[in-house]
Amino acid sequence: MRTDKALLVKGIKYLAITALTMFLAPVVIYQAFKNQDHPWYLPVLVIGLILAVVAIALGFYGIKLMVDSLFGKKK
Repeated sequence: MRTDKALLVKGIKYLAITALTMFLAPVVIYQAFKNQDHPWYLPVLVIGLILAVVAIALGFYGIKLMVDSLFGKKK
């Protein structure tokens, strides 16, 4: 069995986006909590929480793609 290089590259791309959102989400959440009296507090906090959930989901999906490329899909 050989490694599916296209699927491996796709998984690495997803993990790169995951790394970006892993650093971006805490910064956005921190900025929201730092400015609690600002009218945009709640929308910024919601965006930060959405980014955190997206980071987790993309991380799992990227790892799944890499494992599928290395070991093949389950039948």
